Amino acid sequence: MIKRQGVEALDNSLHDIMDRPELSFAEKTMVFGGDFKQVLPIVQRGSRAQVVGASLRMSYLWDSMRHLQLVHNMRAKSNLWFAGYLLRVGGGSEEATVNDEICLPHDICVPHTGEDSDLDTLIDCIFSNLNANMSSKDYITSRAILSTRHEWVDMINMKMIGHFHGDEMVYYSFVCAVDDPHKYYPEEFLNTLTPNGLPPHVLKLKIGCLVILLRNIDPVNRLCNGTRLIIRGSKKIP
Repeated sequence: MIKRQGVEALDNSLHDIMDRPELSFAEKTMVFGGDFKQVLPIVQRGSRAQVVGASLRMSYLWDSMRHLQLVHNMRAKSNLWFAGYLLRVGGGSEEATVNDEICLPHDICVPHTGEDSDLDTLIDCIFSNLNANMSSKDYITSRAILSTRHEWVDMINMKMIGHFHGDEMVYYSFVCAVDDPHKYYPEEFLNTLTPNGLPPHVLKLKIGCLVILLRNIDPVNRLCNGTRLIIRGSKKIP
């Protein structure tokens, strides 16, 4: 997930050092980790034009590194059909329309009706028999619903919490503005903010629900940022 500017800086430096500006990375062998076909350009709060521009720059970068193209999808190796489908999409060999749009197979789609119940249908499809399997860590950590916007993630999380049985636990954050004698930033306003890497002001949890760690608390014991955990108990904070 290195920033594009870092790769371009390395490319330009090798051009200058080797005096071979016409060749990608001055024809030096470069090894990158990860699957380029699964790395999408991200423009924080960017306009449509900025996102398209980032996509074009990523396409140019990908074209310059065609010799690194992967032929195996290790993340989906347990599902050979889906792994092959992802590779065809990433390699540009999957059949597309005249507008370069790819129709997803019906087998991997959940019908969209435009009703408010569509999200419940998606949750029931991904997390079928949720409460019967909530004690299984393999079941609960092998499923996820992805979203493109943070506010949608919060909404989906709240909806998911409602699908778990048991009492709901509610935790509130404590925030205050430092060096704000004129009270330009009241507590009510601060409570509406959800910075990256922090949970919402009102955090609702239930026993058995899944959470994701946002800090490297104990790397030695694998408690790192991004680790999936299951709520097994709770306590009141004085």
